[in-house]
Amino acid sequence: MIIKEEFLGRLRKIFDLNLYEVRVWAALLSRGTSTAGELSSISDVPRSRTYDILESLDKKGFIVMKLGKPIKFIALKPEEVVERVKRNLAKDAQERTKRLETLKEDEVIHELNNLFNQGIKFIEPSELSGSLRGRQNLYNHLDMMIRNAEKTITILTTKEGLSRKFEALMPSLERAKKMGVKVRIAAPINSNNVKVAKELKKVAEIRDMEKIRARFIVIDSNQVMFMLLDDEKFHPNYDTGVWINTEFFAAALEDLFELAWKEMKSVK
Repeated sequence: MIIKEEFLGRLRKIFDLNLYEVRVWAALLSRGTSTAGELSSISDVPRSRTYDILESLDKKGFIVMKLGKPIKFIALKPEEVVERVKRNLAKDAQERTKRLETLKEDEVIHELNNLFNQGIKFIEPSELSGSLRGRQNLYNHLDMMIRNAEKTITILTTKEGLSRKFEALMPSLERAKKMGVKVRIAAPINSNNVKVAKELKKVAEIRDMEKIRARFIVIDSNQVMFMLLDDEKFHPNYDTGVWINTEFFAAALEDLFELAWKEMKSVK
């Protein structure tokens, strides 16, 4: 079977398959229907593993087993595979979410909290810092910071970042607003994101910031996350942020923001 390894690698990432699974699946696609023995030879997968691999692909919705002797396997149309995988992922995500929701009242979460609270006693506040890589990880952490805010949330972002934050953080910002947290957001406003800015006005005070290009968030004047890279020049997977728990630096950064805030135009 002559298929480029680069293509097989892409399939593995897209469909979350291991190396043997993607080789057997590609081999079956190239034949339409085949036996396990034939697929083992074509895909260079050990025969002892082929049946397990085919069973796994069957459960995941990639192939169909044809009854008879010898047992054969039928490839499904790729578009159908995509739909089946989407449905399976949605069902799996729903089930996982339900399990995680039940943990809120489970003794497991109480034990985990006890471990965390015990460990946190030995950490100085200034040591609560770290580096995060990948935009999804950054936004997961930002969401946690916003959900834990008690007094103030200060955000400085780019025009693209404003739209991203609306999509990813709006529910948590709404919750913060209801809890009485003061939210301020500054970003360049243009025709592409003015609608988003107006939507965000429901939960925050928004101002048009043109002179400064930066990306950071300050929570309660004691926690800061700032992004190190220009979001226009780097792929989201390489986006990097630094999170610091430091009242000294956070307060100073908010003071500088306050000076710039006074000169910014409010969004109408």
